[in-house]
Formats: sequence, structure tokens, C-alpha cells
Amino acid sequence: MCASCHARIDPLGFALENFDAIGRWRSEDGGKMVDNQGQLSDGSRFQGPAQLKAALLARKDLFIRNLTNKMLGYALGRGLTLKDSCTVDNIVAQVKDNNYSARSLLEAIVLSVPFRYQAAAKPVQKEEKKP
Repeated sequence: MCASCHARIDPLGFALENFDAIGRWRSEDGGKMVDNQGQLSDGSRFQGPAQLKAALLARKDLFIRNLTNKMLGYALGRGLTLKDSCTVDNIVAQVKDNNYSARSLLEAIVLSVPFRYQAAAKPVQKEEKKP
């Protein structure tokens, strides 16, 4: 039942199906073998966490670009625009130059111009209470 929705919204998550809700490894769920097969958007199939990892490593640059887009958007608290594409390109290049380290990704995001020079949020004005 769950698989019908997850196939559309989280196909990569099937590779991690062997892990239960608290992270323990399982081979069966409710007496049935766990189905940990998934498919990437390009049609490539994988089974389990090891094959998912291999598939993502084979697409390392695409993965880093996507991760950068998501993390920068989260850090900025907004969706990215076309103006942000140069920033994303610069961050991806820095991460690649630093052997794809997570630290270099985080550092490049917090040192990026959009992150450091965000427009201040407008203060919320309180309504005056009438006596």
C-alpha cells in the first residue's frame, strides 16, 4: 500500500527499506521479504543501500549540484532563482576542488554572497490596543 505513493515521491528511499524506524537492519517485515529495489529518474535500477551509493557516486557532480541547490535554498529560507545559478556553480566548483567534502559544501554556502548579504526581514508591527 505504501509503495504506490513512495514510488512517485521517494523512489530512492526504497534502497533504505531494510532499516526499520529506529535504524535496525531487517530482512523481513511482517513475515515478508523487504523489497529494497528502486529506480533513478534516468531508468537505472538499484537494489539496497550499497547499489544506491554506487549509483549516486557514478553521478557525483549531478548529486552535488542537486544537494547544493537544496541546502542553499534551505539556508536562504527561500526558493532559488536564476540569479542564484552563479552562486551554485561557484559552490559546486569549490566542493569539487576540495574532494567533495561536506565541510567544504557547508563552508561555501555560509560564505556565499546571497547567504551573507540577505535582505533584512521587515519587522512585524504590533497593532496598538485601544483602551
